[in-house]
Amino acid sequence: MGSPPIVPPLQLVCTPPAYVSLCHQYLPSTATNTTARLAALRGTMRAHGVHAYIVPSTDAHMSEYIAERDSRLGWLTGFTGSAGTGVVTQDKAALWTDSRYWTQAERQLDCNWELQRTTWIESIGLWIMEAVPVGGNISLDPFLFSIDTWNSYSQALHGSGRTLLPIETNLVDQAWGDQRPPPPSGEIYSLPAAFTGSSWQEKVAGIRQQMEQHVRRPTAVLLSGLEETAWLFNLRGDDIPYTPVFYAYTLLTNTSISLFVDKLRLTAAAQLSLRADCPGPLCVELQDYSQALVHLRLYAHGNVTIWLGTQYTTYGLYSVIPQEKLLEDSYSPVMLAKAVKNVKEQEMLRAAHVRDAVAVIQHLLWLEKMVPQGQVDEFSGAQHIDMLRQAQEHSHGPSFQSISASGLNAALAHYSDGTTDITRTVHWGVPTPLQKEAYTRVLMGNIDLSRLVFPSNTAGRAVESFARRALWDVGLNYGHGTGHGIGNFLSVHEWPVGFQSNNVPLTAGMFTSIEPGYYQDGEFGIRIEDVALVVEAQTKHQSGEKPFLTFEVVSLVPYDRNLIDLSLLSPEQIRYLNTYYETIRARVGPELQRQQLEEEYRWLQRSTEPFPLSSAATTATATMGVLALTSFLSTLLIGLQA
Repeated sequence: MGSPPIVPPLQLVCTPPAYVSLCHQYLPSTATNTTARLAALRGTMRAHGVHAYIVPSTDAHMSEYIAERDSRLGWLTGFTGSAGTGVVTQDKAALWTDSRYWTQAERQLDCNWELQRTTWIESIGLWIMEAVPVGGNISLDPFLFSIDTWNSYSQALHGSGRTLLPIETNLVDQAWGDQRPPPPSGEIYSLPAAFTGSSWQEKVAGIRQQMEQHVRRPTAVLLSGLEETAWLFNLRGDDIPYTPVFYAYTLLTNTSISLFVDKLRLTAAAQLSLRADCPGPLCVELQDYSQALVHLRLYAHGNVTIWLGTQYTTYGLYSVIPQEKLLEDSYSPVMLAKAVKNVKEQEMLRAAHVRDAVAVIQHLLWLEKMVPQGQVDEFSGAQHIDMLRQAQEHSHGPSFQSISASGLNAALAHYSDGTTDITRTVHWGVPTPLQKEAYTRVLMGNIDLSRLVFPSNTAGRAVESFARRALWDVGLNYGHGTGHGIGNFLSVHEWPVGFQSNNVPLTAGMFTSIEPGYYQDGEFGIRIEDVALVVEAQTKHQSGEKPFLTFEVVSLVPYDRNLIDLSLLSPEQIRYLNTYYETIRARVGPELQRQQLEEEYRWLQRSTEPFPLSSAATTATATMGVLALTSFLSTLLIGLQA
């Protein structure tokens, strides 16, 4: 698709109201003056005949985190939240975001912008119809919107007399000009075979086998998600914060492989690996990243069927493929294959969590000493855990930005043999009865889900309530999801694994977090998060061909004994905790001693003393228990007492 013909713009007000320049005198220092940026964008809009332009917070690969170069919404608005949508007309501008970011947006937006406290596309559509007269063109960059989002905008504006007009030239980029950050230049490198368990050739053969066995017999698979290409070829890079991936597309056919990437950034070893089998069906043809669309258009002219995952494919790519040549699933076969870790990947992720436990235990001991003295704050605490993790073998930086909640929070961690994600809530002093009960019930939910035995092919959504039951029993709940998939030195939030309605059924080999919580507004917050591996359960009986499943918790950090009310726990839950603590001692203890961390070793021994069964509640007052997995996020309850 080329750019649309230039049409005369509707006669709208083209200069900001007079008060805008004055009101900046009274803005907080956290706000950005966007007058010049909006003027530049409005100029490009007029040149393209655009009356409203929609700016998302995404990149061309639907990445969870985006590079500064792709932070178009942030540059245009000054708003740095991770989720939002902006709409600009010739005389108005508005930002839509969810409740997590309302306060932040109020501090960062200047008076050129209206804050809309919702994310509904229907709301955006209504605002546009009020701001743009009938006959106006509503435009966007089709390579920054998912297929579903495009369809939602199309439906919201349908019959309104306004035209939804995709423009391949990004107008924000034109306004940004030479001030836009440059493209990434870091190396793209191969992972050692010891960290992967499967060669990229074996992975390609597996995907091609799925293509041959599919009833539609697709001739190609299109990969748009950055993690898909990184996983398939055992390559990693540093183009995106917190996720070791690189900009690329892949078109895998029955007989050829096209990788669209900046090939100059591939290390010599990576190029040798990709080109080792040339010529032939396992020869990777390296093409420039910018040629992906041109190549796809040409390929789609043939007698082909292209298999893609709609969750990570933009409307811009999707729209060049004729409908009759599309094979659509929510997730590509590569995304589903990546979710099930092989034996070597499972081994590596377990090992990463042992080393991560060492760093977290060091941090908890440090906090235990420093917090009562008032010598630690959120920033110094986050720096400390990052430093400790960086010192561990194979550490490759944080997998998540440090989070500020009701107390001290540390970042999550990446290791080149795995990705970790753990949350522990701690309290130094005397917790209130509500804090102690809430913590214990969150722990009970963590246990209940972690030790659950369930049939193969069960959807995570079907068992998610086990994590909430102990809270529900007393009228409490939490508003976030219960868990998400974990990548193998990839994303800390790996789709499509988890407990939401759009996640795939749980399968042995998948890693997921289990992270119930409770939050008392303005007072305190609790979350207990562990990472768990889905494994086959050892059951007394076996019905059907497939075995039942359960979870193996790989996070190895004890919970805060000061916050546990043993009288609420059942005997089964206490036995589970004691068994889990035995596992922590057996796996983490030797590593602490190997690293000559004797004080931390003694702390671990104290913190994993078995709990007395005599303190357990009757089965009538306690739910069944289990444990979960994750990477580190240490939360300090508000209201510490000396």
